[in-house]
Amino acid sequence: MKPRVYVETSVVSYLTAQPSRDIVIAGRQEVTREWWAAASSRLELVISQLVREEAGVGDPDAATARLAALAPLVRLTFPREALELAQRLVDAGAVPRRAGQDAAHVAIAAVHDVEFLVTWNFRHIANAAARRRIEAVRRDRDIDPPVLCTPEELTEVEELDNDR
Repeated sequence: MKPRVYVETSVVSYLTAQPSRDIVIAGRQEVTREWWAAASSRLELVISQLVREEAGVGDPDAATARLAALAPLVRLTFPREALELAQRLVDAGAVPRRAGQDAAHVAIAAVHDVEFLVTWNFRHIANAAARRRIEAVRRDRDIDPPVLCTPEELTEVEELDNDR
């Protein structure tokens, strides 16, 4: 059985964006394209309606490209349990109130028992402090959140698993 991976909106944005002149962003775009090309054979990629909504905002041509890339992926529901978990993450300070949608991504993946959440959102999701705060809520609430990581980190985990 393939590991399930929730694809957060920033990943598809990097995947489909015009190449950046910023060397860091350009590097992330390239990592994302390479990861995406190989991911479908090794992973079950999933999204939520929230990802579709976020991907559909902005420049119409860019939104069309993002939505086309997401079209084949399984869409998870946003059940009441996920809404409640997202609120607990915000209330506990694991995710800032202004970033409630980021809490929702984590919560949707958690209630659907998704193993990994892949993102380029370092501000509220893929950073050591956020991971620690989300884990604290998990311990307090008996929640099993996904591993929060970038495409690059997930590639490294997969390579380690394959070397065993």
